[in-house]
Amino acid sequence: MIRHARISDARIIHQLLLVYAKDGQLLGRSLADIYDTIRDFYVYEEAGQVLGVGALAICWEDLAEVRSLAVAQGQQGKGVGRKIVEACLAEAREMGLKRVFALTYQPDFFKRLGFHDIEKSELPQKIWGDCVKCVKFPDCDEFALAIDLSA
Repeated sequence: MIRHARISDARIIHQLLLVYAKDGQLLGRSLADIYDTIRDFYVYEEAGQVLGVGALAICWEDLAEVRSLAVAQGQQGKGVGRKIVEACLAEAREMGLKRVFALTYQPDFFKRLGFHDIEKSELPQKIWGDCVKCVKFPDCDEFALAIDLSA
């Protein structure tokens, strides 16, 4: 089941993201940051266990980012990530956003959901505020993709 995250999920979200942050697969987030943005998060829960997380971060009046998408080890390929992204996109549509983007090492996953390649230079400077915190900055090797919701 997909649901909005609760305060009680913050530590679980943190631990799940930490697994991928240690491998350099996503930008790590502090527990304090997760509490600050807990309303952005969705969790996929099954039998009382959180198996996946992801967030929809609003960037501007017409732009949001799917970020912090992580699926528990051994749960990949079961549709968990897809359901989380679909929930994020549904909320973005409800809010009237026109475009959602993702920075990722898994471009094929996002392309299967209708995202397409874009240049990172298309993203507003506000976005790069997070990027400067990354150990790979300024030599980012992530792929930038976006989906147009106004179509």
